[in-house]
Amino acid sequence: MTTTTLLSERQKDELHKAILGYLDSCGFTQAFMALKTESQIQELDGNNKYANLLEKKWTSVIRLQKKILELEAKTSQMQEELSMAPSRKNLGEADWIPRAPAKFSLMAHRSPVTRVAFHPVYQILASASEDATIKVWDYESGEYERTLKGHTKAVQDVIFDTKGNHLISCSADLTIKVWDINNDYNCTRTLYGHDHSISSIAVLPGSDIIVSASRDKTIKFWEMSSGYCIKTLAGHLDWVRSALPSEDAKYLVSCSNDQTARVWDLAKGDTRTELRDHEHVVECAIFLPLNTYGYVAELIGDTNRKEQVPAQYVATGSRDKTIKLWDAFTGQLLRTLVGHDNWVRQLAVHPNGKYLVSASDDKSMKIWDLRSGRCVKSIEAHDHFVTCISYCPTLPLVATGSVDQTVRIWQCR
Repeated sequence: MTTTTLLSERQKDELHKAILGYLDSCGFTQAFMALKTESQIQELDGNNKYANLLEKKWTSVIRLQKKILELEAKTSQMQEELSMAPSRKNLGEADWIPRAPAKFSLMAHRSPVTRVAFHPVYQILASASEDATIKVWDYESGEYERTLKGHTKAVQDVIFDTKGNHLISCSADLTIKVWDINNDYNCTRTLYGHDHSISSIAVLPGSDIIVSASRDKTIKFWEMSSGYCIKTLAGHLDWVRSALPSEDAKYLVSCSNDQTARVWDLAKGDTRTELRDHEHVVECAIFLPLNTYGYVAELIGDTNRKEQVPAQYVATGSRDKTIKLWDAFTGQLLRTLVGHDNWVRQLAVHPNGKYLVSASDDKSMKIWDLRSGRCVKSIEAHDHFVTCISYCPTLPLVATGSVDQTVRIWQCR
């Protein structure tokens, strides 16, 4: 009867010689001669390298078996711990909000923190500061990773591009810098063109176009790949604090020291609507995403509106201490949210669209229910003005920055 073997001819020859070497070293003469005859091996190598080969192979197998058993035990233990751990909720559906106390308070900046931004994929948080640096942190461990130096004045804003390959920053030194994350954060491009401090930057969805807002009263569009300025929008009468695109990249919302916000039609390159009702500088303006529309409709009592297109609603925050919700297409003021005791610095939308979160100079972070327009939670976030806020796209975390020079990370539950 013939049997199949997994060994090659060379491997079989080595195995036979190893067995012969073992039998010879143990004095099993008859077994040695029988195997030598049947395997048709004439003589073993003169240096007797096969004498202990079988024993060495056998002890190696035993060690590997022991290692496998240890790894299997560890795997079983980890699976048991994982099954007992609380499951992470889907960020789009979960109803969690930030809770005190802060999970981490990150200290390394030497001047006020101006902006925080989460990486879209990796556990990286970037913070910009008036100390002219950008710092990179591991937001799951709270560990400091590195400092990016290159700007010569306050860094006003910092963002990651959509894919997370680049970090982009802007500064009071009149420049925008592009940092290559995959190349050890080297600065690969510096963009020049604004005549005054650059307040904010954004990336048009689905492109490599950078949008910047400046104290020179203009909004500029730049090709990241070439560094060229390809378009300039002018219309505001004073410092443009922020300019952010809509989800479909067809519109832009900006705000200014001239106490207005503007919605721009990017195809035409002009203002579609001007939002006027604030009594002081408008610090921030954002488009509300599509998943907020049902809550806003309930808030304003317009449940019959069926058409849902991007850039329909805008939220603005001002130094007049209020947050206002607008119809972006008609310019109609829909609701004013009152509750902060000082300037409203930045706004962010909860991933499920139900809440609006605001950062303020009253040192607090407030969570607003978009269905009722009421503040449902207020957190004393910092020891000084809260300048910025950002939601993590992958984990239930929120980051804030402050004039107290710290970045704080908040767990949501």
